[in-house]
Amino acid sequence: MFLPQSWMFRIRPAAMVCLATFTLGAQESSLAERLYVSGDRAYARKAYTEALETWNQLLSQAPQSPFAAQALVRLARHQMEQERKPEAALPFLERLKNEHIKTPWAAEGMLMRGRILMDQARKPQDLREAMGEFNRLADLFPDHPALPEARYRLGLAYEMQGQWSRALQHHLEALRLDPTFALAPAAHLRAAEVMDILGDLPGCLRTLQELRLRYPQSSEAKEAQWRLAVRVKHRLQKPVLTSEGPWPNGKTKWLKTPTLLAVGPRGDLFIYQDDRDQAFRLEGADAVAVGPLVKNAKALTVMADGQLALLSAKNGITHASTVPVAGLSYPTGLFQDGWQGFWVSDAKNAALTLVGADGATRTLPSPAATAMASLPTGGAVVASDANRSLLFLDATGQPKLTVPYGKDLPAPFRSVLSLASDPTGHVAAIVEGPFEGVVLWGPDGALLRFAAFKTLGLNGRFRAIALDRTGGVILADRSNDLLIRLN
Repeated sequence: MFLPQSWMFRIRPAAMVCLATFTLGAQESSLAERLYVSGDRAYARKAYTEALETWNQLLSQAPQSPFAAQALVRLARHQMEQERKPEAALPFLERLKNEHIKTPWAAEGMLMRGRILMDQARKPQDLREAMGEFNRLADLFPDHPALPEARYRLGLAYEMQGQWSRALQHHLEALRLDPTFALAPAAHLRAAEVMDILGDLPGCLRTLQELRLRYPQSSEAKEAQWRLAVRVKHRLQKPVLTSEGPWPNGKTKWLKTPTLLAVGPRGDLFIYQDDRDQAFRLEGADAVAVGPLVKNAKALTVMADGQLALLSAKNGITHASTVPVAGLSYPTGLFQDGWQGFWVSDAKNAALTLVGADGATRTLPSPAATAMASLPTGGAVVASDANRSLLFLDATGQPKLTVPYGKDLPAPFRSVLSLASDPTGHVAAIVEGPFEGVVLWGPDGALLRFAAFKTLGLNGRFRAIALDRTGGVILADRSNDLLIRLN
């Protein structure tokens, strides 16, 4: 700014102070911008140390600048994406919220902090602070581009708490705000699944189809395709179960006493062979050994990360480590819940054992479980031979539905030999006496499909069952050392 020399004597001292302040403020703003841009350029060429030092210098020299808010976001993002240390990102995000709450960058900081806190949650109560961040973002920045993701994550949090109506409301609101945001396919998929849990099968099928059409190249579209197909097959078409014979490719006498089956998150089939004390993953027509050696395993599950966990009376739960489970006599079921804990059932104990991610255990009242399988609601379905019924439990272990053995079948049965479920809520069982065969129920306990072994032309000792992603039923025949597929 140029002022004639004669004017300088006319400027009062207070005005001189204002002018100096203006000049210094402009210089500080210019310095902050230069420091931010310099750090950005260093980061672009992967000179991370230089970039972080430059942004930290910006925070020291111009802490109130809008560029300081951007630097805090970048520093936090670096800890999350490059260092894989979300805990180290939290101080930057706290400072961003406390010192720059009025800037648009605070919204991104709230979203990032909410994500971290949500990932760290190990029980429903732990979600409160994360949900507070998402709600605060919605209240303070109703037009921010981050809002659709915040709504979607609120929907996930309500799902984890079993509040399905609220979950659906937030998933649909996220899609209404922006049907093109990055997580829109995931919001569609979750909305569809929640609709099914709420009993709205037509809405679920319609939303899955819409997902396939709107986002055909997304991974969620592929997921929607099989979820749509199995629901149509099992609940609408309900074809008569028929045997395809030894499977895959008619292979016979190729296993060593298969006694357990499980299907992983990607649809892979796993087979535990009792004579080998080992689980195997089916790859094409070959079985490849995976997971630890465990003698006399009685239950098998695939965890969220794709790793196996096996349950035995002697060792408890065995995966990457061994988790002892007290009081096991005849274990019958194992699965991992959404909180990275395990549910364990035992045929001799009138309770279920829950092993938390921290190793702490607690029990849930339950009839002695002949078999157990997980449900997409976070709970379990338990077969009780003593009570002659299937119990559908919610994520807290509370009974929501009871289905008497043999209901709607041409003849009753007295025992469940094996129980399986799929991510869409279907439950299948191998049953015996007087009716002996396979039974398939829907998530509401309705009988969907069934077939007697005699009708199927099968003769063997079937002791394990699984549901695949095409609507097929896989049986393990321990006496003939093979698998049978029903379609």
